[in-house]
Amino acid sequence: MEGRSALVVVGVDNSEGGRAALRFALQDAVRRDARVDVVAAFRRPDHERRVPAPGRSPAQVHEAVRARTREVVEEALAGIDAEQRPPVTVLAVRCSAGQALVHAARTADLLVVGSRGQGAVRSAVLGSVGLHCVLHAPCPVTVVHPAHDRRPVGAAPRS
Repeated sequence: MEGRSALVVVGVDNSEGGRAALRFALQDAVRRDARVDVVAAFRRPDHERRVPAPGRSPAQVHEAVRARTREVVEEALAGIDAEQRPPVTVLAVRCSAGQALVHAARTADLLVVGSRGQGAVRSAVLGSVGLHCVLHAPCPVTVVHPAHDRRPVGAAPRS
């Protein structure tokens, strides 16, 4: 890791799993003294569930996804002491979530994903995005289950 700072990449959507993954990634970045790249992927405007797409251009949807993701990040950062907050970059990527995350993780030390997101098969233990990342990521992958994330943001991860 000589010559570069540590990097944690995390996938965030509007799910509890995505929020739990973000909290875990921020806590881990504090521990590692790492920076965090937060990735929000979207396919087409009609696939974006948080931002109504009718009459919006792809650029407008892109900016809306990025703005909403920034809000989620700010909420999570609020629980971390300002002096300890890691540097965070928010990326909105128009592509499949699995591909976006694997690509973003190409220089990462860790990739963090939620156990389930907004996919059609919500009952799966490991969602399709998480599975794609576990199989294809160029770095270690941590899958966070929201039911097990009961710590306040900023609390030390369990051993």
